[in-house]
Amino acid sequence: MSLSPERLDRFARHIVLPEVGGAGQVALAGKHLVLVGLGGIGSPALQYLAASGIGKLTLVDDDKVDASNLQRQTLYNERDIGHGKAISAKRWVKLFDPELDVEISDRRIDIERAATLVDGSDLVLDGTDNFATRLAVSDACVTAGVPLLSAAVGRFQGQVGAFAGHLPDEACYRCFVGDAFDAEDCDTCAEDGMLGAMAGWVGSFAALHAVRVLLEGASAFGDPQWSRVNLLDGMKPGMRQFTIAKDPECKGCGS
Repeated sequence: MSLSPERLDRFARHIVLPEVGGAGQVALAGKHLVLVGLGGIGSPALQYLAASGIGKLTLVDDDKVDASNLQRQTLYNERDIGHGKAISAKRWVKLFDPELDVEISDRRIDIERAATLVDGSDLVLDGTDNFATRLAVSDACVTAGVPLLSAAVGRFQGQVGAFAGHLPDEACYRCFVGDAFDAEDCDTCAEDGMLGAMAGWVGSFAALHAVRVLLEGASAFGDPQWSRVNLLDGMKPGMRQFTIAKDPECKGCGS
């Protein structure tokens, strides 16, 4: 695969980075990323994922845009209120970069649908807001042999973790949170509140890490950092990282 003169110009600021280069940009153009959740995390993440030149994007969300979303979900505007997030997001991407291949799913995820959505992709980025969906997506990724980036945010805190539970020595998301959360029992930002810019920080960091994962083996920037979770603190502000051990008894990826 080669890039046209127009694409070379569009991504020139990437290509001049020795850590990315032309080879890295070409690699991104051949990748398929599934973005699950187009809300506070997925909205800003999608803007940078599309801008990075990832060739194919599958956008997954069954929700509709609400006026209260606009405080942090920067992808949308008032004309999108009442319309589906998935179709609104696809419209934004195609206006931003018509050359990107975009598919959508606007049905609620269950175990069977998760398996269909992740199969054949290079990376899944999950920014959903309930554990049942997160664990269904994680289990599907392990079964399909697809790596997972999991991102979450609330109030002034966020986390982004990279999981490859299909690999022998790496943890999956279920190793991290356990089995106690197989129900839709997450706290919501409607109850707890959220600083809009905090969602932007987590979303853009998740997009940065997605590029890092997708460039593994293609450029010097490719370093997935499997089984590591980054904690983002908006109050200090600051960041720290810790490692998750693979659980041999994990029902998602254990032996």
